[in-house]
Amino acid sequence: MHIHDVQSNINSVRADIRGGRFLIEAVVFDVGGVLLDWNPRHLYRKLFAEEAEMEWFLAEICSPAWHAPHDRGVSTAASCAELAFTFPQFSELIWAWSTRSEEMIGGVDAGSVEILRAVKETGVPCYALTNMEAETYPLRLERFPFFGWFDGTVVSGREGVAKPEPAVFTRLLDRFGLKPRTTLMIDDANENLEAASKLGIQTALFRSSCQLRAELEAEGVLPRSLATVKRRE
Repeated sequence: MHIHDVQSNINSVRADIRGGRFLIEAVVFDVGGVLLDWNPRHLYRKLFAEEAEMEWFLAEICSPAWHAPHDRGVSTAASCAELAFTFPQFSELIWAWSTRSEEMIGGVDAGSVEILRAVKETGVPCYALTNMEAETYPLRLERFPFFGWFDGTVVSGREGVAKPEPAVFTRLLDRFGLKPRTTLMIDDANENLEAASKLGIQTALFRSSCQLRAELEAEGVLPRSLATVKRRE
């Protein structure tokens, strides 16, 4: 596929005078789903013999609605204790959410981490905006070296607000003095990008590291790679 065929998902704000795109002065990365493969199924497949039983448990017991407050600062341990009291027959499985949380990470997306490194090398500041529990962030900061590459990080569990709430985006912008029109947000969730876009932030939908690199090269955020140049030839 030629680079001319790449359809950019970067929704850029147009300059009012020149009619061109604003240059990117800061890039913001989501973490889970972009840099890390986070999914509770990585843990619970070890604990359930049947996939259907696991899916029922994750839909009805440790459900997304139950987990959402953790990303807004509610203690996972306290939440697990309350849920285990309500469903004592699932107590061990419920507590695993808290005590074995790091097993929910299936691995690192090496391609995305390499993109982060490449953007940093261009001199463009990089930030992280992540929906993550306050208590798990220090574990991952120690576990994954790339967490220390960011010029700043906003963790929802420490802020009490989470994506796609507008407040968490404005907190990022205000804290680090970022301008929406020159800031690019990379995320794998459309609803998060829609919220960012309404604030004037440029956005890029993440589907794969190869797709993201191609788009960043097409937009001039990253220099053309040798592989891209060869494809054009």
